[in-house]
Amino acid sequence: MAHTVRIWDLPTRLFHWGLVLAIPGLVVTANIGGNAMAWHFRLGYCVLALLMFRLVWGFVGGRWSRFSAFACSPSRLLRYLRTGGTAHDSVGHSPLGALSVLALLAVLLAQVGTGLFSDDEIAFSGSLTRWVSSTVVEQATRYHADIGQYLLLGLIGLHVGAILFYVLFRRQTLVRPMIGGDKLLPVAAAPARDDAVTQAAALAVLAVCAAASWWVSGLGAP
Repeated sequence: MAHTVRIWDLPTRLFHWGLVLAIPGLVVTANIGGNAMAWHFRLGYCVLALLMFRLVWGFVGGRWSRFSAFACSPSRLLRYLRTGGTAHDSVGHSPLGALSVLALLAVLLAQVGTGLFSDDEIAFSGSLTRWVSSTVVEQATRYHADIGQYLLLGLIGLHVGAILFYVLFRRQTLVRPMIGGDKLLPVAAAPARDDAVTQAAALAVLAVCAAASWWVSGLGAP
């Protein structure tokens, strides 16, 4: 018997699709350069707000969006890699999926963080460059424009590849639940709370994170 269960709450889904929209914009504006860099920075501060929100939501959000739901022992991960796991492994993020999400969040934080300390030596610089030495700015700029960019794109490529693998070989879609929130599961599972109170709380958290990102953006002003 199949069970339809709310797994991804609305705030988590909006966070996900916010990144899906923002990251291509960041890549395009970085490659265009020139005046497009103004939009690169605006999008960067938007992603900073989203990441701060996700860090908070990872502790207070819906059941399956919390970092505690990502916890996975080495033995469980090995069993999943060997056998494909159990039905319970497919409720939220699978053990491998959880590691992938954590890696993406870490690399995104590093990319946005180094962007705050980067300087293109032409017209644009991160809001925190004035607070650190030129050596730190040089190292942050090198990571942001080179290592970090390709590491992030590589992880995104793996993420997309995993989605295609599930569709083609396991006949499972990971995209539909991230749109509607519900998953069709072979086992019963506790649903994530996703009511008006939860969504209002998420909006309040996002507002605080957006204000914090805006404050950071102004730290570079003389």
